[in-house]
Amino acid sequence: MPVVDFKGFSAMLDAANTGHYAYPAINISSIVTANAALAGLAAEESDGILQVSTGAGQFASGLEVKKATDGAIALAEYIHRAADHYDINIALHTDHCHPEKVDGFLRPLIAETAARRARGQKNLFSGHMFDGSVLPLQENLAASQELMTLCRDNEIILEVEIGVVGGEEDGVDNSGAPAEKLYTTPEDMVATWAALEPLGGRFMLAATFGNVHGVYKPGHVQLKPSILRDGQAAVAQQFGAEARFDLVFHGGSGSGLEEIHETLLYGVVKMNIDTDTQYAFTRPVVDHIMTNYAGVLKVDGEVGVKKAYDPRAYLKKGEQGMADRVARAARDLKSAGQSLDL
Repeated sequence: MPVVDFKGFSAMLDAANTGHYAYPAINISSIVTANAALAGLAAEESDGILQVSTGAGQFASGLEVKKATDGAIALAEYIHRAADHYDINIALHTDHCHPEKVDGFLRPLIAETAARRARGQKNLFSGHMFDGSVLPLQENLAASQELMTLCRDNEIILEVEIGVVGGEEDGVDNSGAPAEKLYTTPEDMVATWAALEPLGGRFMLAATFGNVHGVYKPGHVQLKPSILRDGQAAVAQQFGAEARFDLVFHGGSGSGLEEIHETLLYGVVKMNIDTDTQYAFTRPVVDHIMTNYAGVLKVDGEVGVKKAYDPRAYLKKGEQGMADRVARAARDLKSAGQSLDL
């Protein structure tokens, strides 16, 4: 199916809210990882979200170019083609874009979509994420309002973040963040609704409830999903029963199913998955290298085995490993078998 437009993405989010499930949002950085994400979702008849970070865009553009916008555009254009081969709906999104990268990443991508629309073409991306969590709340919301207006005018769904996701991802290290920053307050959620909802369009909120990027041993991360429940209740009390956030779960790798399922009851409709899929891709690649060591390398003057060191030999295994992990994510988030007929 084609990559969804604003109407389709909105329908996906509405269905997830009603059905109390969430879409796996899979970070991709190459054609191979994009194929893995598509195959894994399709295997479970799950709609889903493929997303590109600034670092992934930079990587995809090549070691000599390192231009995040070029890489992100190239990956998005490929996914538009590839998604047509699958009977599922795919939303294209960007991941964490911090304030200092907005002018060099988000704005050019929004401008690219505006140019496509002017030519009568579909949007390049279905949604974008602005991570202003490093800013004081009012500065974060002011910047979010400006981007919200741009996204609204181009039928793009905006994702914003308040609070800090701990740990390190894509070169941003929040491992030393104060504990209180890891937990969004009901007052912060009320302020966010008041700032963005009147602008029209649609947005998602990544509120923090102890989330940490990366995978840790059990007990290290102290999640408090009740924060999402209390925040939603505060917003409904202030603005009416129909006021309810589309919530995003960041830093979900390694989380327990009980905690994940609890967040679905409180409005989580998108869960970012990166660390787990990176490992799922890399492990079979390493197994291939270790198992075929003498064939991959020219050991003791031998010539090696071409079929062993051909990158396709191990990248196929990496793709399958990641696809299997994406399929598991769809089952865990209860989106399996829920693909919409859009």
